[in-house]
Amino acid sequence: MSAADLEVLDQQLEVQKEAVRKLKANKAPKDQVDAAVALLKDLKTRVEALEVTTKKAKFDRGAFEEVMRRRFFFNQGFEIYNGVAGLYDYGPPGCALKNHWCALWRDHFAIEDGLLEIDCTCVTPEPVLKASGHVDKFTDLMVKDTVTGDCFRADKLLGEVIEGMLEDRKLPADQRAHLEKLGRTVDAMSAAEIAQNMKALNVVAPETKNPLTDPYPYNLMFATQIGPRGDNPAYLRPETAQGIFINFKRLLEFNNGRLPFGVAQIGRAFRNEIAPRSGLLRVREFEMAEIEYFVNVRDKSHPKFASVAELSLPLFDREHQLGDGKVIATPLGEAVAAGTIANETLAYFLARTYLFLVKIGLKAHRIRFRQHLATEMAHYACDCWDAEVESSYGWVECVGHADRACFDLSHHSEFSGVELSAYEKFEKPQQQEIVELVVDKKMLGQQFKKDAKLVTDALEALSKNKDAALAWSAAAAASGSAQLALADGRSVEVQAALARFEKKTKEVSGASFFPGVIEPSFGIGRVIYSLLEHSYWVREGDDEKRAVLSLPALIAPYKCAVLPLMSQDRFAPFTLRLRDLLRQSGLSCRVDDSSVSIGRRYARMDEVGVPFAVTIDFTTIEDDTVTLRERDSCSQVRIPIAQLSSVLQRLCDGALTWANVASNFPAVAVVAE
Repeated sequence: MSAADLEVLDQQLEVQKEAVRKLKANKAPKDQVDAAVALLKDLKTRVEALEVTTKKAKFDRGAFEEVMRRRFFFNQGFEIYNGVAGLYDYGPPGCALKNHWCALWRDHFAIEDGLLEIDCTCVTPEPVLKASGHVDKFTDLMVKDTVTGDCFRADKLLGEVIEGMLEDRKLPADQRAHLEKLGRTVDAMSAAEIAQNMKALNVVAPETKNPLTDPYPYNLMFATQIGPRGDNPAYLRPETAQGIFINFKRLLEFNNGRLPFGVAQIGRAFRNEIAPRSGLLRVREFEMAEIEYFVNVRDKSHPKFASVAELSLPLFDREHQLGDGKVIATPLGEAVAAGTIANETLAYFLARTYLFLVKIGLKAHRIRFRQHLATEMAHYACDCWDAEVESSYGWVECVGHADRACFDLSHHSEFSGVELSAYEKFEKPQQQEIVELVVDKKMLGQQFKKDAKLVTDALEALSKNKDAALAWSAAAAASGSAQLALADGRSVEVQAALARFEKKTKEVSGASFFPGVIEPSFGIGRVIYSLLEHSYWVREGDDEKRAVLSLPALIAPYKCAVLPLMSQDRFAPFTLRLRDLLRQSGLSCRVDDSSVSIGRRYARMDEVGVPFAVTIDFTTIEDDTVTLRERDSCSQVRIPIAQLSSVLQRLCDGALTWANVASNFPAVAVVAE
């Protein structure tokens, strides 16, 4: 049994889960439900057994990475200068794969969900990232080798040590349970907790075995300067989201002032990782695909949630992370109703992410959604879930989903002085309690002169916080004056006779508010790396093992190969004709008319993930037909050239399956490749 068999069983398992759910929902007879449940349990047992067998045949990461380098999917940047850690170049197949990924992502999210799309600059002035909190808090915890000065990311190093200890089969059950729980919570540990556990487990520098410093925060942003004077500090953006928040006012106007709406952006981001490793999984320059979905904070329902409410996702919630470590398949409707997932919009995007990841070829049984522990989340966040994908490096976060509340827009409004709010019109006018600023402008101007505007602005800003304004007014009345903080950092004393706040009630037809934000954030490189690992397998041949990338046709770098049977002049006109025919039909193809055997040329294309190969042979010259080969099964059919591009287009779009093609065209006897 192979990984391909596991995928078939996994698909059957998902179908059976849905069948059981429908039977229960429709209150089918008990014997029918019991039979369906028995089949479901049998499939689960078979999947679990095959997973164990598959894992025993350990993934050969060295062989996989050799294929990636040899076929130039990606490679370390600046290789001829000994390379730079954390920087990677995509070669032709990797670039094509990434472009197809982005196109599919746009179709799946931007088009289907009606998102707006923008493209913002990478260089970001310091005040923007000061407002967002990145200047002060965008850090990872770092430890150093006390002798060599080598740097390590503290949580990752601790996690690797725990994983190594868990490989000991003789480990007592209580110690194993303790270490497993530590491993599940290491990402949420504080600096003090990491230091405590490192000392308890005697963690030292991996290579030198030297002692390590205590963990301390290290800011991950790349600093730069705008202009030649050196007085305008900036950073390369660590995420694409801030450009969307900065442009919120214009985006809201473009959307005719209506909520909810979403904005998408695909672009580069930069993070000066402490110890980049693991191929494309931890890098310093990478591409992200992010969505900021703006909602009324009082209504986080989603108009399309009903379409995904019955979809079951593998949820790894806080309770199970801190408890038995189990991942539970849960219908999203139930998860929202129980409060496990905070709201419909967040759950909707979890579903959309899952459907996208499966569509592009990730294995469903190797995807889970892990909820952030309370100690992991930013103080302003309501709920966060990571789509994690299992690879040879373990479970890796590939897509983050966060309910960021209204933190971003409110902070950029405060720091920039530009209102980034939306307006809600009430169905009926409402009575609202407000505070009104009463100021003696003449006396205030005489006392503060050139600073009068700064003082007035500070008072008006204070009026937006009703409780704070009334408290200030009461303090001024009690003491005759009160201190007032100005925007430039100074504080001045304002006499009670000059300004006060009065509580009033007025009828209002609407109100301004800061929208909340639901954010799915995709690390494109991480998803692509995981997809490549999931697609990789080795075909056993008579004389050698040959690598195959079983990438789905819709995302494969090249859709088809054009291969003359032999390198002979009589085949050349057909080769050129087919190449042009396919490319003009929008089908990317690779031509290989080299003199090596046809079997070796098939193997080359299999390694690049090309799903179909067209072979020109002697029969082609006689009747204008070619053979069409399917990559995973190696089966072939004979097809007229006149029908070739139409059939291939429908295969690549998913409108046709290979089984459809095999039943409609004559099979070709295949000689062992």
